[in-house]
Amino acid sequence: DLSNNNVLSRIIGAEMYRGRDSLMADNNLENYFFSTGGRTALAKDIPALNLLIGNYGDAEMEATLDINSRAITNAQIIIAGATGSGKTNLLAVLMQQIRSISAESSYPVNFLLFDYKGEFSDIQNNHWLSLFDVDRSCILDPIERPLPFTPFKNFTGRPQNEINLYSTEMASALSSLDRVTASSNMSNRLSEAIVDAYNSTNGQPITFDLMLKNYQARMKDPDKDDSISSILKQLVRANIFDTEDRADLVGESFIVKMDGYPKDGPIAKAIVYFLMSKLNNIYEQLDKQAVNDEVVQIRHFSIIDEAHYMLSFDNRPLRNLIAVGRNKGLSIILATQNMADFKNKGFDFYANAQYPLIMKQQTIDDKVIKDLFGVSGQELHDIRTAIAGLQKGELIIKDQMAFALGMGNKYKKINVTHLI
Repeated sequence: DLSNNNVLSRIIGAEMYRGRDSLMADNNLENYFFSTGGRTALAKDIPALNLLIGNYGDAEMEATLDINSRAITNAQIIIAGATGSGKTNLLAVLMQQIRSISAESSYPVNFLLFDYKGEFSDIQNNHWLSLFDVDRSCILDPIERPLPFTPFKNFTGRPQNEINLYSTEMASALSSLDRVTASSNMSNRLSEAIVDAYNSTNGQPITFDLMLKNYQARMKDPDKDDSISSILKQLVRANIFDTEDRADLVGESFIVKMDGYPKDGPIAKAIVYFLMSKLNNIYEQLDKQAVNDEVVQIRHFSIIDEAHYMLSFDNRPLRNLIAVGRNKGLSIILATQNMADFKNKGFDFYANAQYPLIMKQQTIDDKVIKDLFGVSGQELHDIRTAIAGLQKGELIIKDQMAFALGMGNKYKKINVTHLI
């Protein structure tokens, strides 16, 4: 009886509670705002990622990194520091700041950390995880179970030419993982095998096992391994990836435990390479990141410690992600031991990084200093001396104000916050 006010009030109240429960479930409220043109209003909530990493020199002035204001060109960070320089602590500070600023906002920034040394995934360091607003469920150990992603692209309904181009790229990548010497016949055979594998799945993601079977089918003697079938067999035995996506690589945070594999071996390289390739595939499907008058949305950081192992060959997915990730809010933090590692024939990582952070070095490359700071003569000597004098937990960074004014020291020294 809708004419009865008591009955009508109970119905309205029940519907309001039902609507509330519906909107609060599975991000439905945020999706509703986006679908009804509220994206601009919601974009006001994008957190300003001014990362507090320590203080400048002996002063008490806070040292911050502006990650997502519209004034900067990108959010890439590269770190060079010898063993014992404090790289692990610096990575922890960056992650803690990123997560503490954003985790409770409408625009959380997630991360994917490749833990080469196993420090972040070590049960003895379990208390570290709370600093990053995660728990042990974020730790993925591919020795225990396959990573919950398929590394391969889905070409369902896509033109055959896209598969052909992808097969050539994959063939080149697999040859690079173990530095194999592949003849042109072997490379062509592998490309054709990848195309055959995709044709057999009607464009659905393939597997290393299916790739190997199609490769062996094209060999004159399948029982006699060549360098390509050997690397494929290693990947099949390692069983490092699932056959389908069972987790959201960008929408969640993960730490991949890597210390069970040789750092320069094909399995460790394959894990990083194919997850970078996966992020490129996801990038293509993402909406452009939200923007307001002051800042842009950052969705995700890929963090590669011991990155020199991934910079020694033509790592196209990593280069692509650095080149285009800004448009969708995907960023990179690379940490390595020597600042010379960041420039090779194929790519200049310094030129594509907003923040090169230089810690104590075993060897100091004058050419890198010249390229990075644009200095020579006495200024070069001063920066070289500053790097040589760095202690654990200290770094130098380019002083953008000095560059803009054309005067003063071209660098600043930062004492990094001691976190772990």
